[in-house]
Amino acid sequence: MSEDRTSGGSTGHAPEAPELPVYAERVLDVADLIPPGRVMTYGDVAEWLGEGGPRQVGRVMALYGAAAPWWRVVRSDGTLLPGHELRALDHYREEGTPLREASRGADGHLPRLDMRRARWDGGAVGPDDGGRPGGGEKAHR
Repeated sequence: MSEDRTSGGSTGHAPEAPELPVYAERVLDVADLIPPGRVMTYGDVAEWLGEGGPRQVGRVMALYGAAAPWWRVVRSDGTLLPGHELRALDHYREEGTPLREASRGADGHLPRLDMRRARWDGGAVGPDDGGRPGGGEKAHR
């Protein structure tokens, strides 16, 4: 892992942050692997890891996700993360993530993710890594 995800750097006399839990590190590693323009659901990440469930992955993302591409780990219905919709939407548009335009009757007229086209199955992300966590060169943030 190339970046310290626990403290964001030490300054002054502030105590160092506790070490990141192993499960959280694994969840964030999977988030790092999701290619730009693609997403995985909380349940997909848990299934990939063979441990935990959607709620555990969501908790990790809520507590530690700022150190990872958090907008790529999503709800299964494709709705944007409440409270972060506009920031996520900027990322999706920048990366070309497939979206479904909202109907005029939808609250706030926000689009949803087009889960059929945007969902990543965890297939190969590079020539040397086989698409599994821990393989190949990870992207640097």
